[in-house]
Amino acid sequence: MTPRIAVIGAGLAGLACATGLRRAGFPVTVLDKGRGPGGRMSARRVETPRGQVTFDHGAQYFTARAPGFRAQVEAWALDGVCAPWPAAGDDAWVGTPAMNAPIRALAQPLEVVWGRRVETLVSRAKGWTLIAEGAAPLEAEIVILAVPAEQAADLLDAHDPAGARLARATPAAPCWTLMASFPERLPVAADIFRSDGVIGWAARNNAKPGRGDTEAWVIQASPQWSAAHLEDPAEAVAGALAGAFAELAGVAWPAPLSLAAHRWRYARSGTADAEALWSPQAGLGICGDWLIGPRVECAWLSGQALARKVAAAPA
Repeated sequence: MTPRIAVIGAGLAGLACATGLRRAGFPVTVLDKGRGPGGRMSARRVETPRGQVTFDHGAQYFTARAPGFRAQVEAWALDGVCAPWPAAGDDAWVGTPAMNAPIRALAQPLEVVWGRRVETLVSRAKGWTLIAEGAAPLEAEIVILAVPAEQAADLLDAHDPAGARLARATPAAPCWTLMASFPERLPVAADIFRSDGVIGWAARNNAKPGRGDTEAWVIQASPQWSAAHLEDPAEAVAGALAGAFAELAGVAWPAPLSLAAHRWRYARSGTADAEALWSPQAGLGICGDWLIGPRVECAWLSGQALARKVAAAPA
């Protein structure tokens, strides 16, 4: 009998793994605590007096260096869900019309349950029971963890102490992100700023292919500044980042159409120097960018690698 597989996490790693497992003939259910696809490739829609504006408030772009991921990106490009963004580099790509478009494309043919936060894993004689608040338990023969290292560690403590220790030893850096839209184009020639100070990255979001015309900026604090101000109120963070960006860009900060700050506790992953972790005896797998490195591409590579490991295991 083909084992049932539950994938926890519908970011790029989890969906890449689920896609590979489905192609190999496994019945797969993906569970995610979020309301929709994206993870760290999420997009935020904001209503303004000029209409709706979408911000890529997580990952800003991705590269495609490994042959397998290049092929996937080329397929996405043919489907119209990604496009090159030369301003960020010769090998930079973005989702179109928003960063989460490739995630939506991967999720579409899969069985994904949104709004389901798995809080506990219970090991059974031949499989697992997944416990989520407000939902019936789900049983599966194999469980895949495709969540940030910090969240994976909590689920692994009772079942894989070594895996939990590895996850805790590979923390992610946080990031405060400011999203601002304006009634007029800012008098700034550059579409991108990089800095080692308060601001780690700032980009004119509407300069990316497939976006609208409303002037919209995504301003991300450096990891060091974000960590130092992690528990600050969002309003204070928004004011600080607005002032830092105005100084960096050499402009006066005008009255915005919209302004919001978002805190990513787990933004830039660490590196555990592993591709994917798989225990056929326990029926437990782990994938994610934190195993390979802090790039979007690494999440896809890890998920695909784990799918191959599971598919190759003896029945």
